[in-house]
Amino acid sequence: MTKTPQNQTASYVGEILTALGRQPDRVALISGGRRMTAREVRDLTYRLARALNARGLGPGTTVALLTGNSPEAFVLRHAVQLAGCQITYLRHDLSTDLHSLLLGGLGDHALVVDPGHIGRGADIAARAGTKDFLVLGTPHAPDERWSETSEDLLAAAARVSAEPFACPARPDAVHTLLHTGGSTGHPKGVCHTAAQQVGFRLQLLDLRPPGGRELLCTPPAAIGGYLADLALYGGGTVVLTEGFDAAGVLEVIERERISGVYLPPPMLFELLDHPDLARRDTSSLTHIVYGGCAASPRRVADALSHFGPVLIQVYGQTETGIITALRAEDHDPDRPERLRSVGKALPGVQVAVRDESGLDLPTGAVGEICVKSPMVMRGYWKQPELTRESLSGGWLRTGDLGCLDEHGYLTVAGRANEVINKSVGRIHPAEIEDVLNSRPDIADCAVFGVRRSDWTEDVHAVVVPVQGTALDHQHIREFVRTTLGARYEPSAVTVAAEIPLTESGKPDKKLLRQRAQTTVTVGHDDAIESGLESGLDGQRA
Repeated sequence: MTKTPQNQTASYVGEILTALGRQPDRVALISGGRRMTAREVRDLTYRLARALNARGLGPGTTVALLTGNSPEAFVLRHAVQLAGCQITYLRHDLSTDLHSLLLGGLGDHALVVDPGHIGRGADIAARAGTKDFLVLGTPHAPDERWSETSEDLLAAAARVSAEPFACPARPDAVHTLLHTGGSTGHPKGVCHTAAQQVGFRLQLLDLRPPGGRELLCTPPAAIGGYLADLALYGGGTVVLTEGFDAAGVLEVIERERISGVYLPPPMLFELLDHPDLARRDTSSLTHIVYGGCAASPRRVADALSHFGPVLIQVYGQTETGIITALRAEDHDPDRPERLRSVGKALPGVQVAVRDESGLDLPTGAVGEICVKSPMVMRGYWKQPELTRESLSGGWLRTGDLGCLDEHGYLTVAGRANEVINKSVGRIHPAEIEDVLNSRPDIADCAVFGVRRSDWTEDVHAVVVPVQGTALDHQHIREFVRTTLGARYEPSAVTVAAEIPLTESGKPDKKLLRQRAQTTVTVGHDDAIESGLESGLDGQRA
């Protein structure tokens, strides 16, 4: 067992480093054929942190990561915070211009990329005026921008000591600066403290035990990264893959005897629909955590039928941490209304549903979901007005609409700014999506509004057929009209191979809306559908 500074054990990263020191020879990190022991992970964390400090990067500096799911990038997350820096992540699905804008608003900052992103990173750094541009290794092919503008952070780490040291930042200092998805507007920087990170771990411990063999196939900035950290904290192993591929994930689950994984619903359902599922052994799974967007109760029941009682749904936001959870024991396929909910509030979390004036609404009434919790953000980065609008008296206005039942189960109706404003009234997309998802011939769908010249909106639906089935546009429209009423009938229905996803695995309705908006001026459904289909064919965000 290796030593850890006494005041280090109280921090989020410090507790992980302490756990790594208890069994230094165990395999802690796996990526393809690579295996890293707990000692190697721990030593690399300290070395990378020292290398950052040696460049003058510490408290008051933000380090932005534009990396994949390599072992070095995974370890760097902890090293940045051990060095006392704030950490933020640049999403791969955002433009270079937007990345430069985000970096430019950080103040003192550094940018770290992996070798595969040197070119893009150099462009971002040049536009943002970044002084410290670092690379996790050397490029796979000659790139003049590497030697001219950047430094190899791994080489610098190899030259310094792996001796343990304590994080210089205070527990109440901002440690993470995560940007919202931007699916409904410009990404906003969300500030959380080091102490709140420990709280995030406690929330997860309320849902599942630590340790195990956790697969990380999604970006580490969100809950997938925290679940991976929980595995290390409990003496377990993290298995990394570069992104999500259904066949590859099923193969890794079988080969590595994976016990846990986080999957947004579209990815979970893609596993269910993959032809390899029947021949792959997934019996090692003890928990599948899913969330991030709406999940069809019918498809969740399908997942229960195949994987067994291992599903845990979480609902939350970048600003809040986890708000509610539908625990494994609440996943009852005979109660679709329960599967439609996102569960009950976690301990220490208060949930209220309020009207536009801020008054609490009665049970069953739809209003804005408001949350009070120790995990609620400190505020939006350098946006005090927006912080005051969203956060008052410890209560955060989530911008989500929903209702509570008599037992405290929360059902989310969608985003307030995604409500479709038809000339005949307001429509929640989730109402139509629930009906479409109830059909056994529809694998996935997305419903959204497209603005007309008179500033009202038309309902548009994109549907993905179950493999081997055919869907008719007009029949789908008639089905919605018959089931819900004429006001809900989509003006246009697009049959597509898949729904484009954001990097975090959510349906990219912003992209769908933009594509539909460019063709809506043509004035008839066939043109609209043709325009959408041309952009959706083979598309995967």
